[in-house]
Amino acid sequence: MTNTTPKRRLWRDIKVFDGLRTLPEAMAVVTEGAQVVSLVPMREFDERLAKGCHNMGRGGVMTPGLVDCHTHLVFGGSRANEFEARLEGASYEEIARRGGGILSTVTATREASEDELLELTRPRIEAMIADGITTVEIKSGYGLTVGDELKMLRVARRLGEVLPVRVVTTLLGAHALPLEFKDDSDGYIDLVCKEMIPAAAEEGLADAVDVFCEKIAFSVAQSERVFEAAEAHGLPIKIHAEQLSSLGGATMAARHGALSADHIEYLDEAGIIAMREAGSVAVILPGAFHTLRETQLPPIAALRKAGVPMAVATDANPGSSPLFMPTLMLNLACTLFRLTPQEALAGMTTHGATALGLKGGGRIQEGCTADLCVWDIDTPAALAYAVQPGRLRQRLFQGELTHAF
Repeated sequence: MTNTTPKRRLWRDIKVFDGLRTLPEAMAVVTEGAQVVSLVPMREFDERLAKGCHNMGRGGVMTPGLVDCHTHLVFGGSRANEFEARLEGASYEEIARRGGGILSTVTATREASEDELLELTRPRIEAMIADGITTVEIKSGYGLTVGDELKMLRVARRLGEVLPVRVVTTLLGAHALPLEFKDDSDGYIDLVCKEMIPAAAEEGLADAVDVFCEKIAFSVAQSERVFEAAEAHGLPIKIHAEQLSSLGGATMAARHGALSADHIEYLDEAGIIAMREAGSVAVILPGAFHTLRETQLPPIAALRKAGVPMAVATDANPGSSPLFMPTLMLNLACTLFRLTPQEALAGMTTHGATALGLKGGGRIQEGCTADLCVWDIDTPAALAYAVQPGRLRQRLFQGELTHAF
């Protein structure tokens, strides 16, 4: 007869970052099946709690599994040539206007089959899993036809089925204007609103809808049309906003209750106030800032003062952030944007989960899902301090041990 009793696991003398703060004492943590069932200071630990537990070791640091709330992991092709062009002085906007940028990836992605995209994406997401990710958002946006956008979303769903990671999908049909609609941006927004969003909703492929609101992409008015269509199909919204200029996209998105506004280097005071009132998360993307050699810093101090939660994400993509190492983002968030290590880690756990609408996610507390990482470090700040692969000792996804080194 098969034993169906959930496995109990015990860690002793471990420092715990619970998703918002580092707990002040060494802790004992017990999981049972897919849940954390006990979290107590070692001075209060009763050995009876250890009964029936599998001993997982002592020491180190436990954090929630990392949450990467903004990625573009599914794509075909490479844009290494654009990396060279930028080093020779071309701007991101200039490359986009030459027909490069997003549209060059669109061509390669359209040409790839669903199975080919799955195999291309798998090594990227496996590298991120090995660096502590347990939840990852994956956007579409490199298909720009109904069929190709749905293809990308199906690949994202399949990755969550074949790998030990929670995949949250976002339809980003309004990412760029495809060549077929070169002189008809309103016509393309019609396609997104009237065909693409309804099709994704009907097939259950999208958990949210995103839009790139920028001078080289879509206006505030066009973005609002996309949000209205998403809302009509019961889908949450988020926005790429204020990355290259201040258009007011974040303020408009906040009026619609957006989960998040992402990039936000040019976010103004009105946008900050609107986000605070709406409960929207500010997602900062230091990888893109670093890769594009930007100089306009996001308004970190103003966001902090206003109490707007700040998430940190990789923005992993082939052009502006070809970086697939989540813990590197912790370091860059601190060194480039002056977040504290605790703020950066909260940004890639609790606040990252909130940006995806996962209430209670990215936490370590009794009753929460056992998505956990144990690191061979002395303090949680060390994750941001050093860029050093190989520190992950154990990774649990929904209570199952997926990595042990």
